[in-house]
Amino acid sequence: MQAILLSREEVAKRAKQLYESEIRPKVETEENIGKMVIIDIETGDYEVDKTGLQASRNLSKKHPNARLFGIRIGYNVAVSFGGVMERVYK
Repeated sequence: MQAILLSREEVAKRAKQLYESEIRPKVETEENIGKMVIIDIETGDYEVDKTGLQASRNLSKKHPNARLFGIRIGYNVAVSFGGVMERVYK
């Protein structure tokens, strides 16, 4: 299968659409708040773990050329360098 080149913005857009429409209702629970969900934007597969590292490894094993995107569950950003991570309430 030939890879389709996507911009970073398009990868993020697809991941956020998948998260909002399918993944969020399944993963946004109290025990998962603050964890990372890693999404394969081509298959819709996802995994959750504390840092996202093991989730990324697991998805990469399933789909070696996967395009992965990480979202911190319950927050508006994945990481913050000296800034503030705001909790998102919906």
